[in-house]
Order: sequence, then structure tokens, then C-alpha cells
Amino acid sequence: MPDTPPVFRFAPSPNGLLHLGHALSAVLNHDMAKAANGRFLLRIEDIDQTRCRPEFEAAISRDLAWLGLDWERPVRRQSDHFGAYASALERLNELGVVYPSIMTRGEIKAAVAEAEAGGRTWPRDPDGSPLYPGRERTYSTGERTAMLESGRAYALRLDMQKAINLLGNARLTWSESGAGPAGETGIIAANPAAWGDVILSRSDAPSSYHLSVVTDDALQGITHVVRGRDLYHATSVHRLLQRLLDLPEPLYHHHRLILGPDGRKLSKSNQDTGIAAFRAAGRTPEEVRTLVV
Repeated sequence: MPDTPPVFRFAPSPNGLLHLGHALSAVLNHDMAKAANGRFLLRIEDIDQTRCRPEFEAAISRDLAWLGLDWERPVRRQSDHFGAYASALERLNELGVVYPSIMTRGEIKAAVAEAEAGGRTWPRDPDGSPLYPGRERTYSTGERTAMLESGRAYALRLDMQKAINLLGNARLTWSESGAGPAGETGIIAANPAAWGDVILSRSDAPSSYHLSVVTDDALQGITHVVRGRDLYHATSVHRLLQRLLDLPEPLYHHHRLILGPDGRKLSKSNQDTGIAAFRAAGRTPEEVRTLVV
């Protein structure tokens, strides 16, 4: 890494109130940055304009300030930088690893059901979702033009196999100072193929999480990505995109998740674990920190 102060970031989406899991991630980033004499940034990931709301963004700042955290200004909002994501997408398109897809969720489900009814085991990504069939990958220029002119909504996807082939024999890894779901740490071999043809852009969103996060991290000079273990496997896709786009490689640290009574990771819909709920109940910031760190 360059001989400059390390840069950490906390990057929530303003589509609900922060909960204890967010508190853990924010506090870890803040405290790790402070211990390393580094910088701590807040980034608002509001690509999804249909679900993100100003009042939730205001609540994020209020909750973090109440926890005693401070961050650099101005805050980067993804909605102010759609052009940066469009440029990254165009670079990938020039590499020939982007194709338009029109299959709906229902059509994907039907294709998977048909294949499995015929005895085929359909591959699924690390989150358990079936990989995209990718039938449009082999469309001719005429078929692709007709598809785009049909008026149907479409998404732009990464042709995963083509993208991996561009790497040649180069080994794709990342440096992990935290731990994956099975305790993985140290130098990790990335496996982006496990995700299939991930979405890069949709008609209702100019960039996917994968594309925008690697673009933002590079433009903000993020040196250390500290985030929940639920994003551990997604790092494989991020490393692939970083290599394709000639972006710097941060160090990664995936931390434990705080689980709810049902054993699942916390959701913004569960108000009982919200930071604001603890504040309203008279709990102190120190008490909340004790709960998560």
C-alpha cells in the first residue's frame, strides 16, 4: 500500500434506520482508522433512488454522531456521481465483457425449474440464488438490436467467463485480516465464477452495488475495506472488477455479524435493534458500544 495515511470508510444505504450491526461496522472502521492515524469517511450509498430517502440519511448522521463518531466532510453520495459509474461501465463494455439481458425473475425461475425437473443441478451463487442462464450471451448483433428495440426493460451483465479469460493465468487474490465464514484469513484465492454473470446496471439503477463500490473505493483512495462477513464472498467479484478496471487493491477485513433472535443477520425492518431505539430507551453510547465491540 502507498506510504500515506490509511483510509477507512463506513458506507450505509439510507433505506432504513441503522441497527446494531451497522453500529459494529461503523465503530470498527472509526476506531481502526484512529488507531492507525488514518482517515475515516462516511459514504452514502443511495444508488437505489426508489428506496433511499433524505430522512434516513439524516438519521444516519444523527446516530453516528450520537455514538461519538466523527468523519470527514463533505460526504460522498453515490447519486452525485452517476457519471463515474457510467465511465467504468463503458470501460468494461470496451473490453467486450458486458451484454444486455432481459430475462425476468419469473423467467429465470421457470428456466431453473425446467432444468431441475429434467435432472440437471442448477448452479447457485454463494448467497443461494440461481446463476443467470445467460442465453443472451450468444445473441447475434441483429438479435441483440431487436431485443433492445423491443421496449422491454433490460439489465447489463458481466460476461463472467470472458472477464476471467482476460486475466489469463494471473492469480486473483486478496489480503484478508479478518475472517470469512469458515475462518478464512491471510491471502485468499478469489472465485468470481461462483457468482455467474452479475448485474452491472439496470434500467432503474445506473450502477450495481458491485460496480459502484469498487469505483467509489478507488476514487476515494480507500486503503482498508472493513465490512460484515456477509460480503466476504462478494470480494471475489470486486477483485475481478478492480483488475479489469486497473483499480488499486485495498486490504480487506470482514468482521462478525450480529444476529437476531432468529439466528439471521439483523434487518433494518427490525426496529428493536435500531440505534435510535436504544437512544430513545435511555441507553448511553457507551452501553451500545459494549453491546457490539
